Amino acid sequence: WQAHRNFWHLSSGGPDSALFRSTDGGDTWSEVSKHPGFPSGMLGKIGVTVSPAQSNRVWALVECEKAGLYRSDDCGDTWQLMSPNRDLLHRPWYYTHVFADTTHPDTVYVTNFQMWKSTDGGKDFHEVTTPHGDNHDLWIDPFNNQRMVQGNDGGANVSFNGGETWSTIYNQSTAQIYRMDIDNQFPYRVYGTQQDNTSISVPSAAEWGVITMADCTIPGTGESGFITVHPEDPNIVYVGCVGSSPGGNGALQRYDHSTRQARLINVWPEQQTGVPQRELKYRFAWTFPIVFSPHDPNTLYAGGSHLFRTRNEGQSWEAISPDLSRNDPEKLGSSGGPLTGDGASAEAYASLATFAESPHRPGELWAGTDDGLVHTSKDGGQNWRNVTPKAMPDLAYVGTVEISPHDADTIYLTATRYKLDDYDPYLFQSKDGGKSWQSIAGDFPDGEITRVLRTDPVRAGLLFVGTETGVFYTLNDGRNWIRMQGGIPVAPVYDLKIKDSDLVAATHGRSFWILDDITPLRKISTNKRKKGDLVLFKPRPTYRLKLQWASGMIFTGDGKAYGPAFGLPGTTYPVKLADGTTERRHLDAGENPPAGAIIYYWLDNTPEDELALSLQDAEGNTITQFSSDESQDPNQRLTKHKGMNRFIWNIRYPGPEKLDPDLV
Repeated sequence: WQAHRNFWHLSSGGPDSALFRSTDGGDTWSEVSKHPGFPSGMLGKIGVTVSPAQSNRVWALVECEKAGLYRSDDCGDTWQLMSPNRDLLHRPWYYTHVFADTTHPDTVYVTNFQMWKSTDGGKDFHEVTTPHGDNHDLWIDPFNNQRMVQGNDGGANVSFNGGETWSTIYNQSTAQIYRMDIDNQFPYRVYGTQQDNTSISVPSAAEWGVITMADCTIPGTGESGFITVHPEDPNIVYVGCVGSSPGGNGALQRYDHSTRQARLINVWPEQQTGVPQRELKYRFAWTFPIVFSPHDPNTLYAGGSHLFRTRNEGQSWEAISPDLSRNDPEKLGSSGGPLTGDGASAEAYASLATFAESPHRPGELWAGTDDGLVHTSKDGGQNWRNVTPKAMPDLAYVGTVEISPHDADTIYLTATRYKLDDYDPYLFQSKDGGKSWQSIAGDFPDGEITRVLRTDPVRAGLLFVGTETGVFYTLNDGRNWIRMQGGIPVAPVYDLKIKDSDLVAATHGRSFWILDDITPLRKISTNKRKKGDLVLFKPRPTYRLKLQWASGMIFTGDGKAYGPAFGLPGTTYPVKLADGTTERRHLDAGENPPAGAIIYYWLDNTPEDELALSLQDAEGNTITQFSSDESQDPNQRLTKHKGMNRFIWNIRYPGPEKLDPDLV
């Protein structure tokens, strides 16, 4: 399949697209797309499958001038067109997958925006209803064709009756988050935009002890854009929705949770879908910035090819910059081709990708574009200066501009050129307001796509970077980088935020993750200590959350536990950890933060002696004690691992002493 995608264009098809066959385990190959009956001319994407029920039957779903589903009954020697139905080939580069039934040779499935099924050898198709659109994958049990697993942009679902009915997609965390924001409620809520879903608001903690879908809200229909919450009213949310209903055209919504209503407040209401970018008055990227001023909660910025500002909640907008991009007309045409056009606006280009206003100086504005330019204005947008780092390669996607909370003249940038076959990490710092820049990639691993950088508001030099595979941090302003562990899955991290002492990550494929307490990173010293030291970190302030009386009630059986009928959905299963403790993990719910005070301590080595921890009140009276004694309950026992250890105290006094039965 000959295909090429960069930041400004997508193409599918060309002379290098073809279908090949090997009969010797892959040692040699012969082209079968030249055989009789296969469509001639330029070919694009080809989906192919072999029938397990009739091994000489091959299906090929072909993007070409005479597009359709083709079939061969002689291992590809000859072909015939079975169906020219264009519903099978909507947006070919994004779909074009075909699956043969494992039992019946005349049954074949095609996944596209809808899922399709034929039982007459591919002549006629009918729709198979699935829980979500944009269907990409299908697994059929080789021994039972009624048992299927189907993947779509909502997640994965299971059928035991050949697709007549499906399980829910709410079975695992697979949300693809683009950008996020956090409000000022307690517990705080995390907001994000989800690929081919709505925007979503998720609490960081819930009164049921777990976070269920019932605790989440839908703040507008934004899919692909930035999302920002009003600093003084968490009911008001602004969200970009280029990629979702109503979609396109630089769509921007204002959502009011108190009325459950959303309305469009587009900067410039111009038809954008399918129109060459060079013909538009203003251009807006798939994820264009939407940012509140840190100095005025009534000032909202939106970034397209220009920077725009509103002071009346989007009723009107003013452009406060010239075109800040390269505005190269050669890169502003229509996307798609040479076979199929693609006007979904995902390749909208030459536009702002990131924006920030200085928290120190009102009116000092910083903007980075998706075509590799960085500009700043010191006077609220009246005058702009190009401050692009000289060491940053051309056409880099500037993903983050971050102003240090500790120094007004210290600025950080992240950039990437992964769509130009350049996978180097690009991290820059300026200490003179953009006059000069230095790379702080240091010992950052090669091949890591650097997407986002955040600075800790408490400790200067503590930085976090989200990449294609996880999160890295530095304690010394970028000289040395360390990959964060702690259970976060290997997934693209598109955004990071620091809320109080929590680090929140938005992943593109594994939803939101929260590192509950970064206090140790703020306190740990980079200086050498005496060997054998034990470091006890002061716990952060801890709050006891109100929990519903039924939150701990579960019915157990077959290794799983089910929430009772108190309006609480939830299925959990026990997992025994390496330290001997047992925790319950949720199949269909998010985790609450630890229910108690988080106590961290560092051990240079594993001590031979027993560890003891005493909790005291303000007068020095002992409340309770814990130790590393092996006879202790594993869930109440101190660990003695080399390195960082964590213990959760439930903030309770000891229970009543159990009487000896012989004394009763």
